[in-house]
Amino acid sequence: MDEPSIRQKLTAEVIGTAFLVFIGVGSVPATLIVNGNAPFTMADLGMISFAFALVVIAAVYALGHVSGCHINPAVTVGLATAGKFPWRQVPAYVAAQVTGAVLGAVAIIVVLGKKASDLGLGVAQYGGTVHWPQAFGAEFIGTFILVFVVFGVIHRNATAGFAGVAIGFAVFAIIIVVAPTTSASINPARTIGPMLIQQIWGGTVHWTQLPVYIAAELLAGAAAALAFGAVSRTSVDQHAPSNAADLVPAEV
Repeated sequence: MDEPSIRQKLTAEVIGTAFLVFIGVGSVPATLIVNGNAPFTMADLGMISFAFALVVIAAVYALGHVSGCHINPAVTVGLATAGKFPWRQVPAYVAAQVTGAVLGAVAIIVVLGKKASDLGLGVAQYGGTVHWPQAFGAEFIGTFILVFVVFGVIHRNATAGFAGVAIGFAVFAIIIVVAPTTSASINPARTIGPMLIQQIWGGTVHWTQLPVYIAAELLAGAAAALAFGAVSRTSVDQHAPSNAADLVPAEV
C-alpha cells in the first residue's frame, strides 16, 4: 500500500479537525438555539458530548489511515514526545489542525447564521468564579486522559479495530466532567479556531485565557506520552503503530 504524501496527510488533518469543530463545537450553539429560553441541563451537555464522540469516531475511521487522524495538537506533541512521530512534521500538522478548526468554525456560522456567534459559537472559556489554576488543572487532566487513551489503543497489544470507539467514548466521558469548568476544549486547535472566528464576527473573546488552555493541553499531551511509556515499560516502542488507523480492520 502506498504511503500518503505529506500534502495528503495535512489535508486530512485540516478536514478531520474541521469536522470535529463543525459537529462538536457547532452542537453547542445548535443546542442553545433549539432550547430557546429553556434552561441548559445535563441532558443537553450529554447530547453535546455525544456529538463530539460521534464525530471523533467517524474521523478516526475515515481519515486515520491517511494522516493518523491526530486532529489535536496535544496528540501530535504527545506522539512526537514518545518518538512515534517526527518532530519536524509537528509544526505543519499543528498548522493544518488550526486551519481546520478555523474552517469548521466558519462552517458553523454558514449553517446556523450569526445567531451562533451571538450565543458564543461554542468558544471554550471559564467563568469569573473559576480561577486559572483550576482551569489549568481541568484542561490538563482532561487532555491527559484523552492522550493516554490514544496511546493505549495504538499499542501493538491493544484489541484491534476499536481505536476510534475507545477514543470517542473517552472524549464523551471527559466532556461530561470537565465542561462545567472550562467547556472541555482538551484540544488547542479547537480552542483557537472558534475564538478567532468569534472575534471576527464581533463576539466577546477572553484572549487572556488562551495561554492557560494551550499550556495545559500541550503539557498534558507530553505528560501522557511519558506516563504511558512508564506504564507500558517502553517509552519508545518501534513496533507499535503510529496512528489509530493501523488498528482498524482492513474492511472498514
